[in-house]
Amino acid sequence: MTFLLALLLVFHLAPQRAAPQTPAPKVPAAPKSQPPVPVPSATSYVIGSQDQLKITVFDEPDLSTNYRVDADGMITFPLIGRVPARGLTLSEFQDRLIGRLAAGYLRNPQVRVEIDQYKSQSIFVIGEVRSPGKIMMSGAISLIEALAVAGSPTSTASNELVVVHPKRPTAEGSPTLPGDDRDAETTRVNIKDLQVGKAGQNIVLQDGDTIFVPKAQTFYITGQVRNPGSYVLDPGMTVLQAVSLAGGLTERGSDRGMKIIRITDNKRHELDVKETDSVLPNDTIQIRQKFF
Repeated sequence: MTFLLALLLVFHLAPQRAAPQTPAPKVPAAPKSQPPVPVPSATSYVIGSQDQLKITVFDEPDLSTNYRVDADGMITFPLIGRVPARGLTLSEFQDRLIGRLAAGYLRNPQVRVEIDQYKSQSIFVIGEVRSPGKIMMSGAISLIEALAVAGSPTSTASNELVVVHPKRPTAEGSPTLPGDDRDAETTRVNIKDLQVGKAGQNIVLQDGDTIFVPKAQTFYITGQVRNPGSYVLDPGMTVLQAVSLAGGLTERGSDRGMKIIRITDNKRHELDVKETDSVLPNDTIQIRQKFF
């Protein structure tokens, strides 16, 4: 699966500043040295129910047509009747057909099996992406490819997404949200790490996976910084990182006496903080002026 053009869309992700009038900063593309995600050949695709197979038996036009895999995973084939297909790769099913046809029906049969319509395997991309929905799988698909197909995250997307791997199948056409399935495994991915090709971020997705891109959480910074305002909160962000994101201190700004206004349980709290303290959603950081 080639998504070279669409891949570029993924790298134009949410701007760091939440204010709509602020243009998105340029984001570096993934390094050329990043190893590609291994994509299997077409013959390694695993057949599922409702897939439509194009089967060609050379020199046997009456046998060569399209066949739908039934709900029980079988197809009905002339001469040999019901043949199990679900759970086999195209290559394995092709060998099975050859074996059945060679067992008293055709001499040295030559068979080719291809996918005509992918109907059995899918993933979901939901949340803050431009084209959320169901994506049919035609083989292995990586996280970054799936985001590209979904049109990339919007300007209001968080810098962290969640991939949910359900243990049991959901209702047809139904994504699995974080917390819906207690047995589901979840993988959290920092989009910035994904951008720069950090190892282990561009995971290969499986049938039934759901990619959830939540809306960005924000914080506010006021006082003696170069660009006060509202910003997207990165996971684990510290006060120092927040100040840097706002352009740093002004010439009159002081790194002493910094405060955070935090609302908890509908109560306003004013906290003295250090540069290494964590910033939480909806915090307001106050940077005071130096006193000479």
